[in-house]
Amino acid sequence: MEIGNKISELRKKNNLSQEALAEKIGVTRQTISKWELGETSPDIKQAKELSKVFNVSLDELTDNDIKNVLEAKVSNTEKLAGIIIKILKVLGVLGIIYVILFVIALVLFTAFPNEQKTTTEMVSADLNCSIGDNNYLITIGEDNYFECKECNKDMKIYLKDITDYANIEHSVENIEKYFEDNGGSCE
Repeated sequence: MEIGNKISELRKKNNLSQEALAEKIGVTRQTISKWELGETSPDIKQAKELSKVFNVSLDELTDNDIKNVLEAKVSNTEKLAGIIIKILKVLGVLGIIYVILFVIALVLFTAFPNEQKTTTEMVSADLNCSIGDNNYLITIGEDNYFECKECNKDMKIYLKDITDYANIEHSVENIEKYFEDNGGSCE
């Protein structure tokens, strides 16, 4: 519908004569007549005044149908919001599952700790050994520590040779075997 027809329709709907409308807008009756006949059109200022008098928007006055455009935009916005809400719900559920699995794992690891056998390595040893009536106090330790005051020179050399300072337990076994092989024993 052209603006002239729209002005005529709205004027009649509001029970206004051309003269009454002209007076409210600040134009002549002939101007209103020319608008309604489509000979001329109101300028933007006059169109704003008409929209105020008729209590309609400029878009409605000029039949600028933006309703469909607005509805489409609102519809698209609603669709986008719906998608975002679904994504947030999925992320929320995944987050909750993650937290539950984390708590379960924490409880399991706390309730059933990994029981590893810890071996304590010997760092030194004192042996009381004897062959016949002779007693020997032998002390071995890390950093190549060896002491046997009662041992003769050859015995010291041999015992040092069979001592593995990196593995004191093995060294103790070697020394005990030496004394057993020579008719003695160690405590």
